[in-house]
Amino acid sequence: MEREAMEFDVVIVGAGPAGLSAAIKLLQQAQEAEQELTVCVVEKGSEVGAHILAGTVLEPTALNELIPDWKDKGAPLNTPVKEDDVFVLKSEQSAVRVPNAFVPRNMHNHGNYVISMGNLCRWLAEQAEALGAEIYPGFPAAEILYHEDGSVKGVLTGDMGLDKNGQPKDSFTPGMELHAKYTLFCEGARGHLGKQLIEKFKLDAGKDPQHYAIGIKELWDVPAEIHEPGKVVHFSGWPLTESKSSGGGFLYHMEDNQVVVGLITDLNYSNPHLSPFDEFQRVKLHPELRKYLEGGKRVCYGARAIAKGGYNCLPKMTFPGGLLLGCDAGTLNFTKIKGGHTAMKSGMLAAEAVFEALKGGSEGKDELTSFTEKFENSWLFKELYETRNFGPAMHKFGTVVGGAIAFLEQNILGRSLPFTLHDTHKDHEMLKPASECPKINYPKPDGKLTFDKLSSVFLANVYHEEDQPCHLKLKDPDVPINHNLPRYDEPAQRYCPAGVYEVVDNDDGSKRFQINFANCVHCKTCDIKDPTQNIVWTTPEGGGGPNYPNM
Repeated sequence: MEREAMEFDVVIVGAGPAGLSAAIKLLQQAQEAEQELTVCVVEKGSEVGAHILAGTVLEPTALNELIPDWKDKGAPLNTPVKEDDVFVLKSEQSAVRVPNAFVPRNMHNHGNYVISMGNLCRWLAEQAEALGAEIYPGFPAAEILYHEDGSVKGVLTGDMGLDKNGQPKDSFTPGMELHAKYTLFCEGARGHLGKQLIEKFKLDAGKDPQHYAIGIKELWDVPAEIHEPGKVVHFSGWPLTESKSSGGGFLYHMEDNQVVVGLITDLNYSNPHLSPFDEFQRVKLHPELRKYLEGGKRVCYGARAIAKGGYNCLPKMTFPGGLLLGCDAGTLNFTKIKGGHTAMKSGMLAAEAVFEALKGGSEGKDELTSFTEKFENSWLFKELYETRNFGPAMHKFGTVVGGAIAFLEQNILGRSLPFTLHDTHKDHEMLKPASECPKINYPKPDGKLTFDKLSSVFLANVYHEEDQPCHLKLKDPDVPINHNLPRYDEPAQRYCPAGVYEVVDNDDGSKRFQINFANCVHCKTCDIKDPTQNIVWTTPEGGGGPNYPNM
């Protein structure tokens, strides 16, 4: 098929904090040098911010560097952290508050802000466009384009208007080729193109496998009398400890009588009966959380995978013709439970390397080794390297001992231990057979504090055109019923937070695996946790998926 092509100096895939920071930094440098520069940002969400889901307490380090006068320009950082509590939930009723002196230094939030990362990205997009960036929401990058020499040439946006059999409808519009000297991939955790780049260029050679968690989050309107703007609560322990799983959660008081609450479940859990969604519903019933939610109204819901492996799992970020940045690479600092400032900094460093190359007359195709040098001389590298033992310690020794190692490194030694811990087990390999694990009986939702998946998906404002090809591909359609069901009781029906996967009965008494792709919130958990790696997440039609406000 003959496709239209557009040429740019730089194409950026994903209008998140990494991609938008790269666009802004590129154009700031071009403006200073009085040099013409064409920058295109494509975003699969219906608008910038529609697919952005994060905690979020933002450390403004990178923003201060990128746009020093962000306050004057109206950046949506309106709620400074005023109070910082950490709890260990011992049971469904009891909890212990960790004294501030025993909290690892990286979890202290003085000087940070409770924000909506989606709203920050909307504002960053305005700044990028004011500098001359072309931003196209509703255009997913579906494929990577390569030059004959194997270097990255750009991306192909997804076709629009295909029916469920892949045939063109009356509304068919072919995807467009976007060519660039350099292409920056900033898709967020488990980006489907980033995954391909890692495999093609062997970017993860010599690295630990990436580790992930699923973060599930709700936004609540709460009564003014229980709202404390700037209050930050983190917790770990119950209910995940009952299944010997790990993770933790958060409850942040935002502006305008709103509270966000969430649970992060590490995806290295072993019991296939576990449902991260239902664990989250349970934790809201704990007295330390419910006191801030009772009498309130849930107004939004969402879920997203988190790349939390840190430095040990960070792939090489350079390859001929482009860079892998932000959570697409895995730059999140899990000791801080923060990835916004690190993603932004990775984008800014990339912009410096790209602009230097273009200014020097580069036509692309080369590998930007200067980025690696800039990265290794940055505070981002130092921050990730010094916290490299946190994740493996948590996985090997549990939350208490792992937290103690973090406290020792951060609060007492002021540096990392002189050795490196590793976790070489892949998350999808950690499930045990269902027959070896206790079943978990989750209580029915009460409709006040706890809810079911379908009513939750409704609040994610999910929309997909139903007459389009299913974007959740099975390498082998027989695996779910013939392998995963007898061995793992098909865990997809529980690890998916949106009710996409079901095992249903046929009229003849047999079972079938049903994919309700229209429910998908683009969290990528299925692509990560499927024990046979049989499910492959690809991009649906542009503009599909969740539409998160204020998340």
